[in-house]
Amino acid sequence: MTLESIVTSKIAMIVVPLYFIAIFAESIFNHFFHERGAGDWKDNGVSIFMGLVSAIANGATAFLSVGALFWAQQYQFYAIPMTVTSLIVCFVLDDMRYYWHHRVAHRCRWVWAMHVTHHSSTQYNFSVALRQGWTKHFTGTMMFKIPLVLMGFDPVVVLFCGVINPTYQFFLHTELINKMPRWFEAVFNTPSHHRVHHGRNPQYLDSNYAGTLIIWDKMFGTFVAEDEADRVDYGLVKNLETLNPIKIIFHEYWGIAQDVSKRGLSLWQRILYVFAPPGWSHDGSRLTSNDIKSEHEKKQENLQNAAFSDAAQLKIA
Repeated sequence: MTLESIVTSKIAMIVVPLYFIAIFAESIFNHFFHERGAGDWKDNGVSIFMGLVSAIANGATAFLSVGALFWAQQYQFYAIPMTVTSLIVCFVLDDMRYYWHHRVAHRCRWVWAMHVTHHSSTQYNFSVALRQGWTKHFTGTMMFKIPLVLMGFDPVVVLFCGVINPTYQFFLHTELINKMPRWFEAVFNTPSHHRVHHGRNPQYLDSNYAGTLIIWDKMFGTFVAEDEADRVDYGLVKNLETLNPIKIIFHEYWGIAQDVSKRGLSLWQRILYVFAPPGWSHDGSRLTSNDIKSEHEKKQENLQNAAFSDAAQLKIA
């Protein structure tokens, strides 16, 4: 057994039982004391099942990404010694890497076809954190880790950081916590920030991609604060009317196959149906998230203008 598999397995032995304890405790608390976040156990069960299969499927194909990291190690500019400081630096850089990986997952349909699984639930609780795709090592985005190895970080350290980050993110998937202290909300990703990320409300689309540190969204212009007056509506722009795990996992891949095989398309159009943002279409018959947000902003602007006009007329009268 390799060192990275030993480290990963030992972490899993700790966090997996913790996940299930947290899911059970949250469900009990929500049932008796907290209306928001109380979920359907059928949906919870699907999420848990998909998470367990995800661990097996992605674990079985992890050699694709892990092998690439260890292959890249031979081209390192410098081998950075393992210290507490280097571990922290690696974690911060890997967290920024995760931000861009996550942003690409929402803006490239091929990667979205894997990631859409995580957003397919209309609920928001700890079990949703386990609802993960089964094909992450085939998206290509795991290669975003290679620059960290080339910079000099040991692949084992990079992989370790990649395990700690989603462990932190698991605990963001809850409505039990409203707001954290202001200083914490300013620096770290929180349940409030991540609720926004899971919203299908037009103003919440494609925002708050952060893993652990919310500073990346603030730096790169994708941060949106949760508006308590506009409760988050969870799920997809067009929600799936199914709890069938196979359909949830593969429906977007099937959609890509159908679009690519349409008659009369150019090669470039077929390529765009795979890699353009979700919602792109060659004839403009569909809406991307940018289109949806633009339409929403125009409606809000028209409503504001109408309100100002009405107020002006009342003042004149």
